[in-house]
Amino acid sequence: MNAVIDDVRSEALFASSVQRSQEPTPEVIRTAVFTMVDQLGESGCAEILAQEYGEDPDCAIGRMNWARDAVRLAFAG
Repeated sequence: MNAVIDDVRSEALFASSVQRSQEPTPEVIRTAVFTMVDQLGESGCAEILAQEYGEDPDCAIGRMNWARDAVRLAFAG
């Protein structure tokens, strides 16, 4: 997967309301990513990510790690 695309998708999932505790399916993750990019654009997703890191970095780190892993699985092959 292209690293830039992977980053954008991870930021979009991070910005979404999808939670790890929901145990979302790959389809739910892909839908959330596309919806957030459509609604906020790439820069809007990155802004939400930056804001969360500034306000609550401890939680943001865990969420971003989950988002990266979830995106890799949802968009694999």
